[in-house]
Amino acid sequence: MALGFAIVDAHQHFWDPTRNYHPWLCDEPPIAFRYGDYRALRRPYLPPHYRADASTGSQAFEVSHSVYIETEWNPADLDGEMAYVDTLRREHGLPSVAIAAAWLDRPEAPALLECHAARPFLRGVRHKPRAHREPGHAEPGGTADAAWRAGFARLAPLGLHFELQTPWWHLHEAARLAAEFEATPILLNHTGLPADRSAGGLAAWRRAMATLAPCPNVSVKISGIGVPGQAWTAAANREVVLSTIELFGPARCMFASNFPVDGLCGTFAEIFGGFDEITQGFSESERRAMFRGNALRVYRIDDDRGAGS
Repeated sequence: MALGFAIVDAHQHFWDPTRNYHPWLCDEPPIAFRYGDYRALRRPYLPPHYRADASTGSQAFEVSHSVYIETEWNPADLDGEMAYVDTLRREHGLPSVAIAAAWLDRPEAPALLECHAARPFLRGVRHKPRAHREPGHAEPGGTADAAWRAGFARLAPLGLHFELQTPWWHLHEAARLAAEFEATPILLNHTGLPADRSAGGLAAWRRAMATLAPCPNVSVKISGIGVPGQAWTAAANREVVLSTIELFGPARCMFASNFPVDGLCGTFAEIFGGFDEITQGFSESERRAMFRGNALRVYRIDDDRGAGS
């Protein structure tokens, strides 16, 4: 093992568009996507493919547990995705736990959330709220909608947390959401999507992250930080990774592959090897927390690997 211990991958996907309907993977033409041409993803990606990716390359990583994140499955059958995940778990032993899709502002949300909460391996939901394509708009995003918030209010009583994927220019709204719903854990996906790597872009992203960092119920997944057309390197992503850890602290950060999506930007070894390289200055306990322990705790995963794993 590259790190000397097994990792927990806090954000990954499986799919088989030859069997199941995912509009973005099945329909033509392809949609606009932040990494550009994603046609290479339009194929089955299952636990054997994932394990091969994790164990191949200049560094091999042992994944003891993984967190499946919803894959924009057929919106008419969101519970069907979790039934499929249940089958994967029984056949392959992965994923360990899952995050389901739920459109919080729709009339069917209450019944769907009840159904999701009844599944013992399910930990929360994701619904990407309406967002502007670029910063500078005065109109708020989807988290300000009354119907959306009414759906969000149902999560904590059901024991569910929320996965937030939104660009950094909506993080001030996320901070208000977190303050209003202190009992609901929120996991920020993909580090707030810092796509603009200019000095001004990174400064604006960091200011936005700083508005969310004081919220104790918010953690961050450092993932999804590839840049289209550029190789995934530690040098290219060091500032994003270290700034996030500085703002949120090692106890509220966790690393994730976002595979197979981030396979468009780098190999599993390049991405996790980069996280390894960037965090060499942290203590052993801090590194274990970010690569493993925080995800076990936040996602309530039973760890049967022992202290030395």
